[in-house]
Amino acid sequence: MPDKDTVIRELQLEGHVEGGYFRRTYQADDQPRVKTPAGERYSLSSIHYLLTADSAIGHWHLNRSDIVHYWHLGAPVHYYMIHPDGRLETAVLGPDLAAGQRLQLTVKGGVWKASHLPAGDYGLISEAVSPGFEYEDMTLGKRALLLERFPQHEEIVRAYTRE
Repeated sequence: MPDKDTVIRELQLEGHVEGGYFRRTYQADDQPRVKTPAGERYSLSSIHYLLTADSAIGHWHLNRSDIVHYWHLGAPVHYYMIHPDGRLETAVLGPDLAAGQRLQLTVKGGVWKASHLPAGDYGLISEAVSPGFEYEDMTLGKRALLLERFPQHEEIVRAYTRE
């Protein structure tokens, strides 16, 4: 298995605003654009996303689009999702299916999510986003707002937000 520096270099990954590293690998240039309330979007886009031991948190954020996550390499990646009704859901993407880990996870638009690499040098996933991702469709979680909306999840909100 390659080391994290090789993965970053060979996949040409850059730092991501949520934490970790990423690179857009696909956008549906040859397909008609999709009309959304926020404007026209690609029908589909995809990225590689890497969490590392030194950038182990994908901070709380909310996307308008549905996102399908696929696990590829390295250590398992933990996901935390807070649904609009306040329900907390967790999932682990990784190779150990017998332990309940998953190779794929779908997060619907409108669900707050955070990710975490609790152990290991890195965890590499991909994400397919439909309609395609645009930064204006994403909201980074502000600690005060999330604590006000979801006080029952104070510990996990604090763990995966920046001050």
